[in-house]
Amino acid sequence: MHTERGDTELIELVLAGHSPVYAQLVERYRNFVFTLVLRYVKNREDAEEVAQDVFVKAYRSLADFKGTSKFSTWLYTVATTTSLSFLRKKKMDVQSLDNEKVFATAGNLDGGLSANQVEQKSKVQMVNEAIALLSADDARVISLFYKGEQSLEEIARILGKETNAVKVQLHRARTRLKEKMQRHFSAEVRDIY
Repeated sequence: MHTERGDTELIELVLAGHSPVYAQLVERYRNFVFTLVLRYVKNREDAEEVAQDVFVKAYRSLADFKGTSKFSTWLYTVATTTSLSFLRKKKMDVQSLDNEKVFATAGNLDGGLSANQVEQKSKVQMVNEAIALLSADDARVISLFYKGEQSLEEIARILGKETNAVKVQLHRARTRLKEKMQRHFSAEVRDIY
């Protein structure tokens, strides 16, 4: 009879020097991490690279995992910070607007999308731009709750705060997000409602 080892048991084995066992954790959480990273890093190849970095960083920091939360919650934090670090380091590819090829490419970007898909993509982009205008703390709690689909309890563990404090922070961050959207995207917000 073969029973699957739990995360804690696998981590203990890796920390005891059985590093090949780490491959089981990677296999178990590969899709989870890739999906998380892909929410931040939109390019699939970059997301694969960042996901790989997440597992390398998690391996190197495995001794820091205290077991007070689920391994997936801890790994979520590693994935989020690694993705955000990658985005900060990445330099934007800037093209000259004099280049006719750039205009042709830009004009055809949404060519295959329906009007509803383009509108939805535009709304998501607007919200992401508004989130980028928030403080780092507000953007993080909003992203963890809405993009990361983490519960208030999981966010509290990730941030090292009480659940009620996270609830208040999320409420205030939503209020500030609404203000940013009304201030910077007033015409678009009126069109939505």
